[in-house]
Amino acid sequence: MNYLRIVGRAAVILSVALLATTAFAQVIEYEADGQKFQTLSHHGLTVIVTHLPTQVAGYGLIQVSFANGSTIHWTVKPEGFQYVRGSETITALSTDAVVNVMLDHASGNDVAKLIVSYEKALYAIPNMRSDNGYEQRRQGTLAGGSSARLRAAAAASAIMLAQVRIAPGGSTDGAVFLKLPHDPKALAGGHIVFRCDDEVFEFNPD
Repeated sequence: MNYLRIVGRAAVILSVALLATTAFAQVIEYEADGQKFQTLSHHGLTVIVTHLPTQVAGYGLIQVSFANGSTIHWTVKPEGFQYVRGSETITALSTDAVVNVMLDHASGNDVAKLIVSYEKALYAIPNMRSDNGYEQRRQGTLAGGSSARLRAAAAASAIMLAQVRIAPGGSTDGAVFLKLPHDPKALAGGHIVFRCDDEVFEFNPD
């Protein structure tokens, strides 16, 4: 009887340990082309994040990529991203808000800065080719415009992350915009948090 109790208790402990290992997924950090990336997976959804060196119209940018290796759909949106530093939490702008910012405040140089910075980060990710991401969006939005601000808004539309439902086996990418309230280095010394459905992805501090 004591033997059976010991075996039963060991099985319970093993089950709990396996559940704990699954629940607390580990952030993986790596560098590619001089860019630092962090990747984290929960229940088959893999999220890759990196800071973009470019600041646009007083906003910091984070490039994010998703790959859905699960059997369910995931709905991702830019407002799900936050940058947390101490007691300060900065929530990413919605898609419409980003376009309005670019129309109201962007300069002509912002177009080139956005595209160069984003493409460098995106193409540095090994084997990452989204089926619903920047490559597809830019075909219809980067044709040009009558003013620098319209071109900047078009560039932002191609680059920014929009709310999207990712099917099993699907992938996407985009940039999220976070307001730099008063400190040009506001996106330093903290960490990225992403909420998607009931899951919370917490990345390592910078």
